Amino acid sequence: MRILGLDFGSKTVGVAVSDGLLLTAQGVEIIRRKSQSKLRQTLARIKELADEYEVDTIVLGYPKNMNGTEGERCEKTKEFKGMLENRTGLPVVLWDERLTTVAADRSMMETGIRRENRKNYVDEIAAIFILQGYLDYLHNQKEK
Repeated sequence: MRILGLDFGSKTVGVAVSDGLLLTAQGVEIIRRKSQSKLRQTLARIKELADEYEVDTIVLGYPKNMNGTEGERCEKTKEFKGMLENRTGLPVVLWDERLTTVAADRSMMETGIRRENRKNYVDEIAAIFILQGYLDYLHNQKEK
C-alpha cells in the first residue's frame, strides 16, 4: 500500500505519494480551486488519486504556529480532515508541517528555479516534505 501526503492551503492542495515500500515521497500535482465552494471538487480529486495509487492512509500537513500553538488555519485543517475521512473512508493523520514551505522554497532556490516560478511548485514540494517526514518517522519507529 501507499500513503498520500497533502499540503492544504486556502487556494491549493499540494499532493505527494509514497512509493510501495514507504521509503520515498514523490510529487503528484497541485489541485487549485478558485473558492471554498470548489472544496467538493478538491475532495473528489483527492479520492480519485487515493484510488488510483491504492492509498491506505492520508497524511495531512498540520500548520501549527512556530511556538507550537494552534491558530485559525489548524481549525480549517481539522475541518478538512473530517471531510477527507468522510469522502475517502481512509484514516487521515495530521502531521506537523512547520517550516515545510520554507524548506520547499530553499530547495527550489538551490535547484535554480526562478523566484517568479516558485509559486507554481511550492505546494507540491511542501507535500513531498510533509510526506517524507512522516515516512522517515515510520521507518525510525520500526528500527526501535
